[in-house]
Amino acid sequence: MSGSAMAGRVSRILADPEPRRWVFAGDSITHGAKHTWGERDFVEIFAERLRTELRRRGDHVITTAVSGWRVQDLESDLEWSLLQYRPHVASFMFGLNDCATSEPDLSAFATSYLRVVDAALAQGAAVLLHTPNRLLATESPERRANLPAYVDAVREIASMRDVVLIDHHAAWAMAEQNGEVEFWIDHGCHPNGAGHRALARLLLERLGLWDPGSETGSFFIPGAHNL
Repeated sequence: MSGSAMAGRVSRILADPEPRRWVFAGDSITHGAKHTWGERDFVEIFAERLRTELRRRGDHVITTAVSGWRVQDLESDLEWSLLQYRPHVASFMFGLNDCATSEPDLSAFATSYLRVVDAALAQGAAVLLHTPNRLLATESPERRANLPAYVDAVREIASMRDVVLIDHHAAWAMAEQNGEVEFWIDHGCHPNGAGHRALARLLLERLGLWDPGSETGSFFIPGAHNL
């Protein structure tokens, strides 16, 4: 199954009125911890679009992300944080903490990530893989230097397992060039409310759910014309 075919599978899930379970796992970005300052994170915006605007009220949108986690942490906690929910759709975003080291181990990252993806696929879940967002110039040198290779690793994993890729890192390129990412990040690498709206928009676009005429589609995102 290709990534486009799996996207089609998600579309069929969305067209079926049968309730579904969506599990979002990741680090502080998916967790929506602290740096949104009370605004909705991208998972909450997605849930609003899905459960309220699209009236899929029986769907469960579950966030198990933990601030500070690396993909190895999820692998070690796979039963509790993923498998017990038997997700119909499993979403993963890792890399920002994994690369924040002076001695990065890209091979271990990829191996662990593949095991996580394979566990979700083995349960029959459709899988979404998110690349990390871009960073401010004030972020640590280690994270800034290492992140591009980790982004490429996520892209490669998505290609190897033919799952849906939501490439935030690529989508934010023009905004970074124009200095607009400064309005999307609260601290170094953590998206603020505007940044989470940008993350949510790309996710909704990739799944064919974006509607600029909807309430969630009207949320203001500085520089969003460059997405």
